[in-house]
Amino acid sequence: MKILVVEDEMAIAHSITEYLSGEGYSCDLASDYMHADEKAQLNNYDCILLDINLPGGSGMDILKQLKTSKPNAAVIIISAKNSLGDKITGLEIGADDYITKPFHLSELNARIKSVIRRRNFGGSNKIIFGDIVADLNAKTVMVKGAELSLTRKEYDLLIFFLSNQNRTVTKEAITEHLWGDQPDSKSLDLIYSHIKNLRKKIMEAGAGDYIEAIYGMGYKFREA
Repeated sequence: MKILVVEDEMAIAHSITEYLSGEGYSCDLASDYMHADEKAQLNNYDCILLDINLPGGSGMDILKQLKTSKPNAAVIIISAKNSLGDKITGLEIGADDYITKPFHLSELNARIKSVIRRRNFGGSNKIIFGDIVADLNAKTVMVKGAELSLTRKEYDLLIFFLSNQNRTVTKEAITEHLWGDQPDSKSLDLIYSHIKNLRKKIMEAGAGDYIEAIYGMGYKFREA
């Protein structure tokens, strides 16, 4: 899962990114309006943590632009202001949630998970697809009642496929999701390896081959 942290207080920003990285997220960081707007427009994130008061501009303006260019973007507003007006404005513009400083990192993580569940999986903690049952809270995957032993990248890849089931996703989109970087030849080569290993583990557990290669485009995760 890929997160953009927009925060100008660097101690808080590094604390958030360090914690979320430890929870398995891939994090990008922006500390001012210009870089935040650029990253939000150029990249696709599972969730954006958006501070309101930024050097060079307002987080509310970034939110307005996002909801025009990327209406499905998931956004949690972070602000030092405990103002009902700010909360209402942000939510009316299209934010998914609002959290006020100071906050516990575990609470922030819970809110991120909740937003992602609502956005991608209808609010459910469990995703069922064919013979696969993925538990988002426990971060476990079962196939026909047996738990799969997946690496972190394989797990992230599977959840990305499940959140985009029956849709073609490019190798570049997968690479960006897993590593948070613009894809290069090395990262694209790694995609083949991760997909090969994930497919093998799923099929050896008794499920079908859900990963279809779409020539010249990418991959599609669908019923075998």
